[in-house]
Amino acid sequence: MWDKDNLRNTNFGVLLQFPSPAPKIIMTDLHQKNCIPCRGEVPPFDISEIHKYLKKVDGWDVKKNKDEIYFLEKNFKFKNFSESQKFVNMVGNIAETEGHHPDIIFGWGYATIQIFTHKIKGLVESDFILAAKINKI
Repeated sequence: MWDKDNLRNTNFGVLLQFPSPAPKIIMTDLHQKNCIPCRGEVPPFDISEIHKYLKKVDGWDVKKNKDEIYFLEKNFKFKNFSESQKFVNMVGNIAETEGHHPDIIFGWGYATIQIFTHKIKGLVESDFILAAKINKI
């Protein structure tokens, strides 16, 4: 028999302990996730979803190109060409590992990274994952 007031089984003297309330589900840090290859079956994020994710990737801007496609962009500054090139190579390694490739422009003392999912002509979570991983360099 159960003693409902004390949550104790009176036959065995067992006290039931319920787990504390489940923690609120927090989105995993994006840099810890992996990019998912896009096959074109998902729609791009709308502007409200883009702004939600943008808060999770410091320093990135959302822009639109001439075809009205949203993309992420971030400019990086370096002391010289060698540092720019080293950074771009690290970005390339991440891109290859993730199977998600940004557009990269670089030269003496700078690099600009632009990210969007070409297949759907817009932004999805994988774009923000890649941006977060680049931020960790």
